[in-house]
Amino acid sequence: MPRNTLTADQILQAAIAQLDEEGLDGLNMRALGKRLDVAATAVYWHIKTKDELVRRATDAAWAEVGLPDPALVGWREAAVRTATGAHAMFTRHPWMGQAFGGYLLYGPGKSRHDDHLLAVYEAAGFAPADADRAAAAVFTYVLGNALAPAATVALNRRLALGGDDAARAFTEAKENSVAIARTFPKLRERVDSPAASYAGTPEESFAFGLTAMLDGFEARLAALGR
Repeated sequence: MPRNTLTADQILQAAIAQLDEEGLDGLNMRALGKRLDVAATAVYWHIKTKDELVRRATDAAWAEVGLPDPALVGWREAAVRTATGAHAMFTRHPWMGQAFGGYLLYGPGKSRHDDHLLAVYEAAGFAPADADRAAAAVFTYVLGNALAPAATVALNRRLALGGDDAARAFTEAKENSVAIARTFPKLRERVDSPAASYAGTPEESFAFGLTAMLDGFEARLAALGR
């Protein structure tokens, strides 16, 4: 692909695909140029650094999250759909959680999402300062719940690169963790359930926790007469 026909959007979509396949460690200008069938210098023509590339790829991913209008569907339904959509987006792109810990992330995509969250919780009846707190609490919950699938992807990638030695080490670690869990009564009851697997969580735990949070918000608003 000639440099003058390459666009920033093409680069960002290719970067997201590269990140989905190989994570942050697998993203570099050379690999991205190969995916796009251009020289690495052609990528640098549009985006100067890996930090900028990750920031812009992350911001582009936010466009995947639907933002329903609380005036049309009600504040609670809008909150559920937005949180569920963001959780699904983080699950599709497991590198996103890691990026939050290592890069300065900002842009119109993230700001669009944040502005929508504030509108949702103000529509619920929260004063602006409490709407900030409610939005931050739900966002932190969504991001935290995305860490388990991200950890699984990272572990599987590491095991694939480590070969038989890594597989044996994982099997040994899993056996040891189960043995330790069996020494605690409540864990012993659940040791053969999905919650006992590496980075595992019980089914529907995300929906359960989100419902509990929103129930709490509604109770707080009712107590305030809103």
